[in-house]
Amino acid sequence: MNIHEYQAKELFAKYGIAIPKGYAAHSKNEIQQALEQLPEGRIVVKSQIHAGGRGKGVFTDGFQGGVKVTPSKKDAVEVADRMLGNVLVTKQTGPLGRKVNTLYFTETNSIKKEYYMAILLDRKVAQPVIIASTEGGMDIEKVAAETPEKIVRVHVDPLFGLRDYEAREVAFALGFREDLLKQCVKLIRSLYKLYWDLDASLVEINPLVVTEDSQLVALDAKINFDDNALYRHPDVLALRDLNEEDPKEVAASNFSLNYIALEGNIACLVNGAGLAMGTMDIIQHYGGKPANFLDVGGGANEEQVTEAFKIILTDPSVKGILVNIFGGIMKCDIIARGIIAAAQKLHLSLPLVVRLEGTNVKEGKELLKNSGLALIPADSLGDAAQKIVAAVKKA
Repeated sequence: MNIHEYQAKELFAKYGIAIPKGYAAHSKNEIQQALEQLPEGRIVVKSQIHAGGRGKGVFTDGFQGGVKVTPSKKDAVEVADRMLGNVLVTKQTGPLGRKVNTLYFTETNSIKKEYYMAILLDRKVAQPVIIASTEGGMDIEKVAAETPEKIVRVHVDPLFGLRDYEAREVAFALGFREDLLKQCVKLIRSLYKLYWDLDASLVEINPLVVTEDSQLVALDAKINFDDNALYRHPDVLALRDLNEEDPKEVAASNFSLNYIALEGNIACLVNGAGLAMGTMDIIQHYGGKPANFLDVGGGANEEQVTEAFKIILTDPSVKGILVNIFGGIMKCDIIARGIIAAAQKLHLSLPLVVRLEGTNVKEGKELLKNSGLALIPADSLGDAAQKIVAAVKKA
């Protein structure tokens, strides 16, 4: 789960990480109220969407930049009026962009130097890793590709937690000494505590800045959370902004379905993440394009299968459906009943290819055969993929 910058900074402040003074506004009526709480002078106006590259983004009406530094509160109001409710397109949003429903106003800082810092899970060694660089404000991927020597990585053993010498190693590598060294060590301790306490999958500051008066300040903030741990953090879950998520993905999560929308026209309904990935790959191999990743899990019931079909059919780009089930815990006859119920209830008219294997496969195939549905049976994954690609091209 992702949250907005202003929400991430509120969490930073709770953990003692220095941030610029700032306030959010969710409507035009709140803009003036937010600005009144900031000192006179330059104001930064930031669009709040779940996507990077906001500063270089372009609104669909041609207005340039989703992050603006304005010389006064009056100018901030004018910029805010252009941003709020407008659609911002960045390199991460895709061409449709994201509607800006929230703005974040902050005071400016006099910046001496910018740095990068993040904590995330290194899956190769199953340990959190602190990543830092003297090249703040840039894409860390670009820094890693062009100047990898400017990135420091320090792993933290989760059994021991962050130790002081590890925090000092990062601070020294960034070139900090004396008071700034102490500030950096304290910040890293706080950042790691936040990461660990809240089951975050990523905490990132880019840029982390040293101000002209030698203070270390988190000028930006990004936090992603492990969805599987959200049940332990209802306060974090309350920060979820459903407006920033695909409605189909939201609906899927309500029924414990794992759904991710893609850009193709062949919908997939599969049980198991690995099998779903393989299904999408083989559709691509035979010249088709998958419209989604949809894993119904190992214990789906008829209701979940019906809801999965409903979600698939809300996507107007879908021209055909491939069901690929390997019955282990999941029984093929249960899936077959779900397919029949969904197809009848939703008056399914799209080409439908079904491949079943595993537990109760004979019973499942018999149910489908006697259902009266105009579906296309398949004996293998390759056979299923070729049949759905051909059916969609013919339709």
